[in-house]
Amino acid sequence: MRSPEELFTIHREAEFDEAPVLVYAFAGFVDAGAGVRIAADHILATCQHRLLATFDVDELLDYRARRPRMTYMVDHFSSVEVPQISLHEVTDGNGTRFLLLTGPEPDYQWQRFLAAVDLIAQRYRVRLAVGLSAIPWPIPHTRPLGLTVHGNEPSLVAGHPSVVGEVEVPGHVGAMLELHLGQHGFSSMGLTAQVPHYLVQFEFPRAASTLIAGISAATGLVLPTAALEPSARQADAEVASQMQGNDEFATVVAALEQQYDQMMAIGSGPADQGTITEAEILSGDEIAAQVEEFLSSLGDDDPKADDA
Repeated sequence: MRSPEELFTIHREAEFDEAPVLVYAFAGFVDAGAGVRIAADHILATCQHRLLATFDVDELLDYRARRPRMTYMVDHFSSVEVPQISLHEVTDGNGTRFLLLTGPEPDYQWQRFLAAVDLIAQRYRVRLAVGLSAIPWPIPHTRPLGLTVHGNEPSLVAGHPSVVGEVEVPGHVGAMLELHLGQHGFSSMGLTAQVPHYLVQFEFPRAASTLIAGISAATGLVLPTAALEPSARQADAEVASQMQGNDEFATVVAALEQQYDQMMAIGSGPADQGTITEAEILSGDEIAAQVEEFLSSLGDDDPKADDA
């Protein structure tokens, strides 16, 4: 493997009084509803930040799979948007600085990329690495989104019981980085937004809000989400309009609402409540099977569709 240090360029130095949090958010693969991309863009749009480093995308990306956007004006090409994988120093609402690594998921040289991020984590003495992802889930858009929390230390997942058992899914850089950093001595965790499975191909800002709120809960960082609310309400309105006159869609949503409400009742109701039984709702294994099936299907997709 060629030197991972040559894969990125430091543009300016940064020193932290306390070991910072590293948040990483890669768009393109496990990013249902574009929640990861929207969350990263929102953090950069609403928080003071400065660019620290960039990665050599010519080494990491397949331009034929994610062709750069170009602007053509009348009789000439006027601009091109080359994708970038970049590391930012970001300041939260309380003045706490942290690191944000964001951009498209690399296509090539994954092992070298992991080693490069490892070098960055060592350089800044990162105390906690948090990865973002979003997956489809059997939940209606009319109910609060769930968040799956996973990590390499029991303290990182305390209070977040899992309904998913052992599954095998296609690897992605975010998950591999979570595993890699954990194996190399860093506290490493991931936050996965549960997006209504019928909305995974559309932008769903509430997934971004859920992820950002999860970052705040896991790290103590103060990150605003209010600016996402108008676009979230608009997305909700668009879904509602699609339901009108579509009996099949409305039936699916109603069934998911009933299932969600039953699960909440089981979780919070009295022990002797006899009107609802575990057999009446999806089991953890059934939910896991749905998630596994979706993630497995992603492995067969045309890579050009990853960033659509």
